[in-house]
Amino acid sequence: MKLTPEQKQEIADQQSQKNQTKRVTSPELEKILYEALPVLDHGFVRVVDYMGDDTSIVQSARVSYGKGTKKISTDEGLIKYLMRHWHSTPFEMCEIKYHVKLPIFIARQWIRHRTANVNEYSARYSILDKEFYIPAKEQLSAQSTINRQGRGDLITGDQADEVLKILKDDATRTYKNYETMLNERFDGSVIDENKAGLARELARMNLTLNSYTQWYWKTDLLNLLNFLFLRADHHAQYEIRVYAETMLDTVKKWVPITHSAFLDYRVGAAHVSAKGKKVIQQMVKGEKTSQETSGLSKREWNELMTSFGFTDKII
Repeated sequence: MKLTPEQKQEIADQQSQKNQTKRVTSPELEKILYEALPVLDHGFVRVVDYMGDDTSIVQSARVSYGKGTKKISTDEGLIKYLMRHWHSTPFEMCEIKYHVKLPIFIARQWIRHRTANVNEYSARYSILDKEFYIPAKEQLSAQSTINRQGRGDLITGDQADEVLKILKDDATRTYKNYETMLNERFDGSVIDENKAGLARELARMNLTLNSYTQWYWKTDLLNLLNFLFLRADHHAQYEIRVYAETMLDTVKKWVPITHSAFLDYRVGAAHVSAKGKKVIQQMVKGEKTSQETSGLSKREWNELMTSFGFTDKII
């Protein structure tokens, strides 16, 4: 990821600000505020604003004055309780705003989480950057034979080289055509003074989905954690997962107690159905059980066995 001198200066100017406030702040998050955290080849995540911290959650849960209790251990116990019992509204009291640069095809997947305020870079108004996401070779996989929306075995050798060449050639060619239709290069210079450029809102439709876009994405902590629970999971698509993992690191700096509870009671937890619970109870008692008698499908059975480290899987 490369930032232009103008972008670097803008970040430096933002980070040099000295503002006084009576609001709570998060010291560790303040250290990286406005910083561009690199993701993929040209993408980034920046925290540009936030409101509240762990004490804000505690305060709203107790509807109390001031910063809440002075004992961190007590605050931690309450946050764990709230997370463990799926309480939601206290976590909505904290908000955060990100500036994200990401490939368009990931943005279209991301926007399905309809729980944030979003303002995207306008290609009707400005020219998109001449930057495209090209996967690393270790991310080139064939279609999974068991998962319609997942990846299978790695593609290697000449086939991998061919795929990368196609991706690069297509992106480069369509961007060149984009400039031709605009009659304007990405740096703003005119190509032919005697021609009129096509409207930007029309010229953009020819671009490939690996072109980069940018947006400001603001959400509350509850919905951010819901987003991260799905997108930082190992089943999520790699390209959106690396954004979620970077954002999860910012959550750790922002609300460390909540982050710890989230890893414990959400990410690392095992959620089972009533039938699954009965199977576990039978196995603990040493009673015989099987997929056929459990009422679980083969997929449910295997997921249950995997979650608890049992070997009784069905191939």
